[in-house]
Amino acid sequence: MKLRWDTAVGVLLVAVFLTGLGTTDGFASRDNLAFAFNDIAEVALMALPMTLLVVAGQVDLSVASMLGLGSALTGQLWDAGWAFETIVPIVLLVGVAGGLLNGWLVTRVGLPSLAVTIGTLALYRGLASVVLGTGAITDFPETYAKWAVDTTTVPGTFLTYPVALFIVLAAIAAVVLHATGLGRSLFAIGAQEAAAYFAGIRVKRVKLLLFVVSGLISAFAGVVFTLRYGSARADNGQGFEMLVIASVLLGGVDFDGGKGTLFGAVAGVLLIGVLKNLLTLNDVANEVQVIVTGLLLVASVLTPRLITTVSAWRHRRAAASTS
Repeated sequence: MKLRWDTAVGVLLVAVFLTGLGTTDGFASRDNLAFAFNDIAEVALMALPMTLLVVAGQVDLSVASMLGLGSALTGQLWDAGWAFETIVPIVLLVGVAGGLLNGWLVTRVGLPSLAVTIGTLALYRGLASVVLGTGAITDFPETYAKWAVDTTTVPGTFLTYPVALFIVLAAIAAVVLHATGLGRSLFAIGAQEAAAYFAGIRVKRVKLLLFVVSGLISAFAGVVFTLRYGSARADNGQGFEMLVIASVLLGGVDFDGGKGTLFGAVAGVLLIGVLKNLLTLNDVANEVQVIVTGLLLVASVLTPRLITTVSAWRHRRAAASTS
């Protein structure tokens, strides 16, 4: 029986978790689990639309910069005396506008998503610096901030509210990807875009929608990040795009598109989160953690291709020996 890549990642996640239980004091405590999962809440949220994008053969490298822009705008508007109930919709609209720009450049101008979002990565981070400068805004309303921190959990569980929201959105994304016509369209577009177009799929509209959702969720993640740390800064979330991409690819979603599962992406997010927490509890330097994440990213891209290459070689060898 052939072991699927996403299943293998799930097994590895369980193995790492059990290792933490047996080797690290306090790892399984309610407080630590709440902190560990809440610590990757924003990455997990952004990984959901990223999974759909990569399945469709696209990528959005501007997600962390949009998070930073959302955070900067949240802080600036709050400092200007705006009501928080007004700030959040405005930030979300900015996220939608950013996603529309990415999607328009990809679908209407015809530019590759990798090149477009490298550009908007710099653009949105620059706009965040223009909005807020190098300073920080703090003292956000406790009424809202308490829902983002790891000390406030869903009653009877160790799940924080951002993590609970992620679970709900992940369930929705899983249904969309694996049980709807839209999900089948994403796989078709990722596998062969031209064939999908001639099959009647509105390729440009679908891709535009994906970028809009990515921008929306990333901006919302900026609000969550700001409330969780109680600080709005233009550089919030810097480098998160690597964690998001690493999580999705580690979960077995093919960077070339057309293959992958939502379960695998979620397992990838959780694996990176558990590893990060385990390394932190064992006083491993942050620089080493970055190296580990980079190695996981390389392994997630290289290993499936090596397996495919070896399998094809063995198949050719077997065919040659029988001829």
